[in-house]
Amino acid sequence: MSLTSLDPRVTRLNLPEEAPAIEPKPELDQFETYEAFHQKKEGAAHTYVGPVHAPNEDVAFLFAKEQYSRRFPCVGLWIARTEHIQVTPYAGDGENVYEMMRVKEPTERSEEAEAYEIFHLKKRGKAHTHAGRVMATSYQEALQEARQAFGEKGPIVNVWVVKSKHVLQSAEEDKDMWTTIPEKKYREAIAYKVMDKITKYKEEHKTTAPQ
Repeated sequence: MSLTSLDPRVTRLNLPEEAPAIEPKPELDQFETYEAFHQKKEGAAHTYVGPVHAPNEDVAFLFAKEQYSRRFPCVGLWIARTEHIQVTPYAGDGENVYEMMRVKEPTERSEEAEAYEIFHLKKRGKAHTHAGRVMATSYQEALQEARQAFGEKGPIVNVWVVKSKHVLQSAEEDKDMWTTIPEKKYREAIAYKVMDKITKYKEEHKTTAPQ
């Protein structure tokens, strides 16, 4: 029996009155989302610049470098998978989200602590900036430690918390990948001194083709 509707267009579709069983959706074929943070100069805090979609964090790092570090100064890059970042509620501009949250004081740890990175948003419309690192046994405890260490540096509209082990960080020896040759005035892709790194990578991963 067909479905009858007040909308004649629906009636003309001759849809069955009983809805068919819904089949489970197939796994998504899109790449995962990663968040990128860049460092403008030595000693500066890493600042959020935007997301990238990639199959893994190494490719995400490459995409973020090409997308976010070619047209402005950059000496360092951090990448974190979006699902690994815990986000607090948002406060209003001029408010401190730590003061609005019910955050318990840190207690004596019964588990081994690990490092967490803390990012603060000072004003809506701006970017999250790295505030520092804390040691904790959970995201909640990391937020507690962050409140004690950085909570008075308000206003703080929002906080991101991510385990340090989930952040892919550019190494000290990789900083020359953003250096351009003297002949190049702008940050063009061809100007990056990365050919030696590519050659080294090929040599280290060279395999013998099957006969």
